[in-house]
Amino acid sequence: MTGTESRIDTANGSGSGSGTGTGTGTGTGTRSGTGSPTDIPTVSAAPTAPAPSTARQARAGLAETARFVATHTLPVFVRGVVSPRFKVVSAYAALDQYGWSAATLRAMRKRHGGAPVTVRGLSGQMLVLFDPEDIRQFFEEPVRTLAMDAEDKLKGLGGVEPTGVICSHGDLREDRRKVNDEALAWGSPVHPACDRYQAVVEEESRPLTGHTVLDFEGVRRCLARISRRVVLGDRAADDVELAGWLRTLRDEGNWMGLRKSRTEANKAVYAKASERIAAYAADAPAHTLAARALAHPAPEGADPLGQVHHWLLAIDVAAPVVARTLLLLAGHPAEQDAAHADAVTGAPGLPRLRACVQESVRLYPIVPDLVRVTRAETEWRGVRHPAGTSVLVPIGFHQRDPERVPAGDLFVPGRWLEPDADRDTRMAPFSHGGGRCPGDQLALLLTSAVCAQVLRGHRITGGRPAVDPHRPLPGTLDTAATRLRLTPRRDPE
Repeated sequence: MTGTESRIDTANGSGSGSGTGTGTGTGTGTRSGTGSPTDIPTVSAAPTAPAPSTARQARAGLAETARFVATHTLPVFVRGVVSPRFKVVSAYAALDQYGWSAATLRAMRKRHGGAPVTVRGLSGQMLVLFDPEDIRQFFEEPVRTLAMDAEDKLKGLGGVEPTGVICSHGDLREDRRKVNDEALAWGSPVHPACDRYQAVVEEESRPLTGHTVLDFEGVRRCLARISRRVVLGDRAADDVELAGWLRTLRDEGNWMGLRKSRTEANKAVYAKASERIAAYAADAPAHTLAARALAHPAPEGADPLGQVHHWLLAIDVAAPVVARTLLLLAGHPAEQDAAHADAVTGAPGLPRLRACVQESVRLYPIVPDLVRVTRAETEWRGVRHPAGTSVLVPIGFHQRDPERVPAGDLFVPGRWLEPDADRDTRMAPFSHGGGRCPGDQLALLLTSAVCAQVLRGHRITGGRPAVDPHRPLPGTLDTAATRLRLTPRRDPE
């Protein structure tokens, strides 16, 4: 699971493993919405000129800093760092806010020759990375050195999942990460409870095709019920009260602790939600994530049920991913036909549909900014930085930048079918190395299965907002306005 639709990095980190392959997948797929999916020509990423050997740190000037804050960091806060404010997202889509941010980052990269740049954000100084080699180092650094519990994350998630692995460090983080690994079956391509989860998806997805138009609210209700059933069991399916408590905590997390008067009230809400979760977990079926978390002895302080808050959040925020994936398929008929074939034949793992989901998350990441904090002195381009340095990778910008990623602003699911594409550090839908999401395979299982249920018997003949397969895709989609017209298929089975 990718964590939350947060502008701060909320992907769970992996245990102690570090290092990833460099990956050079060039991408295959369809360049337009007509015809059959075909390979696109091999294109090499634009070469990066080697940085000059210098020990001087690049620093953003006053005007450059003001532009960075106005077009990148402030819009992130306004949009919501934990739970997206969909009205703000709609406005950003209309105003092309992503275009402003991308232009700022592109100008900063050019001015400083791709070197890491020290810039002051809303919460202090941070080191912004632009060069592929620096980004690769970012992913390869051990989590004990480049930690995930940066101050901004604690401000946003401290009230949502205070004992979650993302808000932890050191040995305690490793203990909590182990709980996540065991429950989510980290490292296994097929979750042990795969069949049970697919049955839940099939049952909960039926209402999606009950009308000729599928909207975002329908998708969101579907994923919310799937989330509660997969994590807590069938008894929790209709618990909208629990959902409301969790929504309150997430919305408050958007304020990053600024509303001090709400602190005690939020603690009370968290306590109520935790008590309800514990009640469900007490007799949850063995296949649920809560039961799996409790199935193994956990060291003191690991708080297995404390991890449930994150899992519920992670599956809930898969709703925008499903909606955007279906919307993109509506605008790319050839890719939709290929995905439909996957759904009808029941291809093991639904590889084409999973690739469509991965491509959707690459274009519209749940976590567009990866933020870490150093716990020891680190060196970047020959410049040493002390412990406590915040490091930012604007991965949402990098992984759709046509200068680095071939056809970066187009929908090309085939790129994810290339060997080792999942290890290509130019793209990080689920991060890499020590920070990789341990629920990535489960997230792909659930989201691709929901898409398959929609596509198996229906063709999406119209989608709003409209996307043009022949032009670069917009940087932001008005997800809440998604409306998909469904037409029953007459294809022979």
